[in-house]
Order: sequence, then C-alpha cells, then structure tokens
Amino acid sequence: MRHGKRFNHLSRKAPHRKSMLSNMASSLILHKKIETTVAKAKALRKYVEPILTKSKSDTTHSRRSVFSHLQNKESVNELFTNISEKISSRPGGYTRIIKIGNRLGDNAEMCIIELVDYNTFLVEESAPQKKTSRRRRKKKTSEPTQKDSSAKKNDDKKKESKKPKKDDKKDSK
Repeated sequence: MRHGKRFNHLSRKAPHRKSMLSNMASSLILHKKIETTVAKAKALRKYVEPILTKSKSDTTHSRRSVFSHLQNKESVNELFTNISEKISSRPGGYTRIIKIGNRLGDNAEMCIIELVDYNTFLVEESAPQKKTSRRRRKKKTSEPTQKDSSAKKNDDKKKESKKPKKDDKKDSK
C-alpha cells in the first residue's frame, strides 16, 4: 500500500526525476531564477529548500551532503560562498514562484522560480518608467509656397482624369 506517499511523480521514473530535480536545483543556484512549469517548480521547491537550509552551516559534512544532491561542484561553491550569506538570517521560504501564463505549444502553465533574496524579476517589473508625453506639433501658420500650390493643382488634375466620365459610357453603348 502507498499510504502517505503523496508527491508529484512528474510522469517520470525515479532516476529521471531525481536527476532532473538535481539539474534544475543546480541551475537555480547558479542563475538565481529559472523558467519552468508550475508542477516542476513546486517539486523543485520541495527539493531545494532543505538543501538551502543545509548550506547555512558551512561544514564538511553539510558540503558533502549537499553535493550528494546536486552533483555539481560549481553550484555547491556558489551556494556556500554567496547564497548562504544572504539567506543566513531567513528562517525558511527561500524560493518564490511567479506564474507568467501558459506556454503556446501545449498550453502548460508556466512560471518563474527564483531565490527570494535575488528578486530581480519583481524589481524589473516595478521599476518606475520615465513618463513621456507626446505634444502636438505646431501647425504651420505661413501660407503655402508656390511649389505646394502647384502640387495641389497637379493632384486635382490626376483625380479628375482617373474618374470615368459618364457621358463617354453612354455614347459607347
């Protein structure tokens, strides 16, 4: 029986799911935010939050246990050098999921998952934009020049020549 074993399997076998979450966690640590589906983001949140908590204490044991989850030296170094300093005062909730709409190809619900202390996505959106007002241009008060008036006459002649004459059609029938 599988009582109490509820979590999202993400339509993958266990090794595939484990490696996918490990790769996504490494990408999240290195890039501070990633774009993915909501289901994967929620699974990643459950996977990466305990790893971030372990990174608060920089011991050999915690480094080895984090490396066993991530399997990436660069992300482990980034986690213990830069990220752990920023999250040291935070008691939990290190990630944020921001829904951004549906994907065009298969209509999957997409989101951005980011580290809370590196909230570049929300800062970019809420940055005050410089207001630009468009003003009307002043109308020309001077009279049209010789060239302008001759150009208007030529336009009128062209319009008259394009219009079919009613008298010509009656005579041809």
